[in-house]
Amino acid sequence: MPTDEPEITTISEKGQVVIPQSIRKELGIKPKNKFLVYGRGDTIIMKKLELPDLQKEWEEIFKTMDKKELKISDQEVQKEIATTRKTK
Repeated sequence: MPTDEPEITTISEKGQVVIPQSIRKELGIKPKNKFLVYGRGDTIIMKKLELPDLQKEWEEIFKTMDKKELKISDQEVQKEIATTRKTK
């Protein structure tokens, strides 16, 4: 259930802010999560970044390829990576 009441926290000497446990739990915030931070006037807004799980995405890609009976060798993958890196 959402927390409607504001919480109070303190900034440390290193500039660290503790996000209250109730808010971390509500938003599913875990150690190492990344945030976008915006500041304007006396307001700071933090937005949790949802970074993709690259391992999971690769597994989905290969499952799709297997269903379509598409095969790609490690050499083809490495060649494509090298070609892409050269063009950037």
